[in-house]
Amino acid sequence: MSTIKLEAFHVIGLAIQTSNAAGQSGTDIPKLWTKFMTENVATKIPNKISNEIYCIYTNYEGDHTKPYTTLLGCKVSSLAQIPEGLKAMTFNKANYQPFTANGDLMQGVVWQKWSEIWSADMDRTFVADFEVYGKKAQDPSNAEVEIYVGVK
Repeated sequence: MSTIKLEAFHVIGLAIQTSNAAGQSGTDIPKLWTKFMTENVATKIPNKISNEIYCIYTNYEGDHTKPYTTLLGCKVSSLAQIPEGLKAMTFNKANYQPFTANGDLMQGVVWQKWSEIWSADMDRTFVADFEVYGKKAQDPSNAEVEIYVGVK
């Protein structure tokens, strides 16, 4: 697969600290999604570029087996306004290896794709990795989710 270079971008949303150890992220990240959706967080984010939802994994304390931050939000054109209770982050221009997860979100297709990524031989940066939930992900039973893994 080819590597792509993405320009710097900003995201505002909800953030948590989690880990893949002992299945912790499997509990924490669905709770984050539930809060994001039930509280209509996307509607509270100013200066949105689109309605795509970004699930970003960053601030790794090592590799994917160590604690990291998950930020669930939307890409914005400016960080001039950050609503109370939300977190803003900027991600610098970087190289990414793109992947696509296809299928039923409720059957764990994104998790399955990450399992493949974790066992793949890639020179990862562990700065930022993310999923993009756009128009093709609106039907959860037949979704397409873009995954971008930061590489050197």
